[in-house]
Amino acid sequence: MSSKSASFHKSRAAERGPVGVAVVTVSDSRTAETDVNGDYLRARIEEAGHRVAAYRLIRDEPDQVEAALESCTGEDVQVVIFNGGTGISRRDRTFDVLNRKIEKPLPGFGELFRMLSYDQVGSAAMMSRATAGVYRNTVVISTPGSPAAVQLAWEKLIGTEISHMGWELTR
Repeated sequence: MSSKSASFHKSRAAERGPVGVAVVTVSDSRTAETDVNGDYLRARIEEAGHRVAAYRLIRDEPDQVEAALESCTGEDVQVVIFNGGTGISRRDRTFDVLNRKIEKPLPGFGELFRMLSYDQVGSAAMMSRATAGVYRNTVVISTPGSPAAVQLAWEKLIGTEISHMGWELTR
């Protein structure tokens, strides 16, 4: 269900071609061999006709999150997708770093994600600090690290709007 204006924007966005996307998995336990979220996202990005411009697997350390953000933003990347580190435990610090850096918050992403997540996990959805915004002319999206959450975010929110987001940055 889309308005005429949104439909027009999406069709214009599709004409621009592939979006450059960076994937950053934030985990203290995953390795390149066990990073199911990174594998899932990279496959979906390519299936959608976009380009994986960068991939990082980092620990949930503020300096590593910030370094990944800085290295993944630029001309070649329109969208950076972080997965992991959005909860409320002591080790969950991704949100805190991104929240300090984001220049234009997109609160609707977190709101919609928690609403959709509620159907899967019930009231525990309120503990998610999923967020999105624009930093250095790049859309930055941060999802929880569970495979179900990454899949939900891609299928219901990111995958359906990624071209549109990339286009909005340049118009």
